[in-house]
Amino acid sequence: MMAPIASRPEPTSLRRQRGLSLFGLLFFGVIALGIVVIVMRVAPSAMEYLAAKRALDKIAASNETSPMEIQKAFDRIAAVEDIASIAGKDLKIVKNGNAATISFAYEKKIPLFANASLLLEYESSVQTK
Repeated sequence: MMAPIASRPEPTSLRRQRGLSLFGLLFFGVIALGIVVIVMRVAPSAMEYLAAKRALDKIAASNETSPMEIQKAFDRIAAVEDIASIAGKDLKIVKNGNAATISFAYEKKIPLFANASLLLEYESSVQTK
């Protein structure tokens, strides 16, 4: 008995070619570069916001309720954590009996290129016990 004859592959000119053209590679490269630039410009601002949010959490855990003490505590933490966008005087402190609600909100404008910029709005609040 004879073995079945294996089918021969089609010539390369007849097969559909796959892959990315040079133009496609450049297009996706420019898009990826744009995304990387935006992330690199936004990351420091986002990290500063997270540090400010952690500072509020630390203050809430310390059970400070006096507005002056809360502001001083925030300024001490801000000096260590390198928080420059807001200060203790920018905190909004609302007393609720023995507890207090501490919050902040601010905007950060990040220039991207030429006359285009990105506006980020940050806000956070925490309740003391």
